[in-house]
Amino acid sequence: MSEDVLVVHGGTPLRGEIQVRGAKNLVSKAMVAAVLGETASTLYDVPAIRDVEIVTGLLEAHGVRVGTGPEGELVMDPANVTRAAVDEINVHAGSSRIPILLCGPLLHRLGHAFIPDLGGCKIGDRPIDFHIQALREFGAVVDKRPDGLHLSAPQRLRGIKYELDYPSVGSTEQVLLTAVLADGVTELRNAAVEPEIVDLICVLQKMGAIIKVHTDRVIEIQGVEKLSGYSHRPIPDRIEAASWGAAALATHGEIFVRGARQADMMTFLNVYRSVGGAFSVDDSPIGGGIRFWHPGGELQPVALETDVHPGLMTDWQQPLVVALTQARGLSIVHETVYERRFGYTTELRQMGANIQLYSECLGGTPCRWGRRNFLHSAVIAGPSKLHAADLQIPDLRAGFSHLIAALAAEGTSRVYGVDRYISRGYEDFDGKLGALGARTERP
Repeated sequence: MSEDVLVVHGGTPLRGEIQVRGAKNLVSKAMVAAVLGETASTLYDVPAIRDVEIVTGLLEAHGVRVGTGPEGELVMDPANVTRAAVDEINVHAGSSRIPILLCGPLLHRLGHAFIPDLGGCKIGDRPIDFHIQALREFGAVVDKRPDGLHLSAPQRLRGIKYELDYPSVGSTEQVLLTAVLADGVTELRNAAVEPEIVDLICVLQKMGAIIKVHTDRVIEIQGVEKLSGYSHRPIPDRIEAASWGAAALATHGEIFVRGARQADMMTFLNVYRSVGGAFSVDDSPIGGGIRFWHPGGELQPVALETDVHPGLMTDWQQPLVVALTQARGLSIVHETVYERRFGYTTELRQMGANIQLYSECLGGTPCRWGRRNFLHSAVIAGPSKLHAADLQIPDLRAGFSHLIAALAAEGTSRVYGVDRYISRGYEDFDGKLGALGARTERP
């Protein structure tokens, strides 16, 4: 959109304090879980982001009453869940994956569910196939039609033994949200165990679910007859916290991220210190957080590999790469989670970064993309003097990295797509930039 642009005058260290709220990757899933309950649920510390607006619209289209309260409180009453029209789902879905995750709860509540042709990802692509295969195993009947997939449950869904080819977060969420009301026991192997997954399990347990997390990525879910509502305060957003930490490093600044929690960010914090960044943890029960800063001197190159938890989170990779453009020497980043995650580096090279991409696994461990000709390894040579450019944001996390680069660069950049992408996962982005002393403006 022509008006969706932020003008960034770079070269000013970011200094000050910002607040992170509930994790985007948990909040939307907890909202879906509310559909499973027979009574209302209350979710606290919900960030005012577009993904929450999208999920709210989808819930309301299915008859869930959604109300808001002070300081991010969200109350969801599923007493009158109903089948939504295809057009209503399409209006709210956009590029969201939530319609897929709603399938299990809706099959339990109504016996019917619908998955539209989600933006940019055609029905039948592997990420969706994982979900459909699991739902079929539970006993759902899937009918392919021109407008998408229509699912039905002729009888109560049943527990399954299921092993994921890869510990996918989305597939693990799908099984959890479907298994809790299924008949019998579900055993999920090779499950994702990210902090957001554990927090979702906490939500479901509050509702009355029986879920055991075993060693070696095995989760056992004993289906129950009914669930009630919950009251829950989600874990803080570790992706946003790390993004601001990387921004402090790249701009030679200092940012106190109120609400950030050390336990969920240990892998990131180890890398941050290895690169040469400094941080201190405030464990105060009220008002605590993590302070990030550039202590002076040269940043150090590192070799990194992204991985599923407890490895280095793939969403931490992009902001770290921007900081690594300022490290003296060669850094190597091996992306093992997503095969096309380095597309954003084209804009960084345009700004003067020295980044080369390779299809080989340059990390210590071969990964599933190593023989498929995807450019999934990067070598970053630094330090590079970044200069201003016109940037088009391609996606949420890459977009924040572009903004960090624009803030660190000399000159004035124009960054397009801020409202479309950044607002999906970062609350009050303009306000936070202002609080940190960034020189930005809307044309």
